[in-house]
Amino acid sequence: MSERYMVISSDCHGGADLLGYRDYLDPVYREEFDAWAAGYEIPYEDLKGEDGTRNWDSDRRLRELENDGIVAEVMFPNTVPPFFSASSLGSQHFSESAADLQRRWAGLRAHNRWLADFCAEAKGRRTGVFQVMLFDIDEAVAEVRWAVEAGLRGGLLLPGTPPGSGLPPLYYHDYYGPLWRTCAELGVPINVHSGGAGPRTGDRPEDHVLFMLELRWWDQRTLRHLILGGVLERNPELKIIFTEEGLGWIPNQLRGMDGFIDTMRRSDTRSDELTHGAAVAANLSLRPSEYWQRQCHVGASFMHRAETAIRESVGVRSIMWGSDYPHVEASYPFSPEAIRFSYAGVPEAEVEMMLGGTAAELFGFDPEFLAPIADRVGPRRTEVTAGIDPRTLPAEAAKCPAFAGILTGSGRERWADNRAAQEGKAG
Repeated sequence: MSERYMVISSDCHGGADLLGYRDYLDPVYREEFDAWAAGYEIPYEDLKGEDGTRNWDSDRRLRELENDGIVAEVMFPNTVPPFFSASSLGSQHFSESAADLQRRWAGLRAHNRWLADFCAEAKGRRTGVFQVMLFDIDEAVAEVRWAVEAGLRGGLLLPGTPPGSGLPPLYYHDYYGPLWRTCAELGVPINVHSGGAGPRTGDRPEDHVLFMLELRWWDQRTLRHLILGGVLERNPELKIIFTEEGLGWIPNQLRGMDGFIDTMRRSDTRSDELTHGAAVAANLSLRPSEYWQRQCHVGASFMHRAETAIRESVGVRSIMWGSDYPHVEASYPFSPEAIRFSYAGVPEAEVEMMLGGTAAELFGFDPEFLAPIADRVGPRRTEVTAGIDPRTLPAEAAKCPAFAGILTGSGRERWADNRAAQEGKAG
């Protein structure tokens, strides 16, 4: 057994520089792209200047991730693809014309092609999450098949379908059936990323605040659709991953759905809900929590120790650690410290699964190939077991939610008091 852990980040982000997408566009769109790009102003400060190159500089990514103790990564989109007004990580917006939809499709295909080449530059250490448009489900299915042939093992990023998108808003609608069946057939995971399902209602400060407060509700709604709508029942090989969503909501959601289905299956139930609920329950062979354990995973970005404490109620084998590199709130460059803080005292076999074992199996990474790299850069088992005193961390680390509530003055004091109390009991 190695003295170091193998760490695979289930949540990283990247994309090409805006002009870097040009050669990946179908030639018929390149002239339009030149005109569009000439007047486009990138809206995100972290995509400009020196920080922006982390998204597309392969050597820099490998170097910085290794320095952060990470041997492999799953890449979600981050930059702006051709003909999009903003990052395509969010829900798909309503389009006023068929031509505009086709341009966006071309832009996403350009990103997918770039992503396949970028992952190939670090073969075995990088895989990508590809994108589709849902307005033409046959084209979406065709892109899934292309992505598999191109070696993109990170799976499909599920676009949101909020009101106003022009799409059937219910993921259990028959319209989406070919997509679920194809992904199940080909072993393609479905990724639901934080912020990808909710509607954007405007540009006022209040609009942005409410979007941030409600975005996880929309993502969690997806779980209810897939389970209660029978998608996971009909496609038992389909794998679903909820990334950057946190863990705390999962046990409550599962308990609530379990309780509803259990009630609907009781022969003595008498309620208005029974009229419809009994029919739903009859179509499910498992309880909702059992579908979760069989088919669902969570990309636990910058996992907090409070989330580690509830790992058993979520399912240790369902959890995959992520750094969120290169975002401002990422655990980079303090990932080793974040891991030590979150996993102190956790059994090594469980830490192995959450840090890399489950991700390797789900995304097709080769542990034997990664082992020599992990032996060189991975966090030491003894250090993770021992944990870390957060008072030794610089103030800059407070940007990462892994240390939430700990690195402020009062947080440090509470942590010190709790630690002293625990040591006193142990003594």
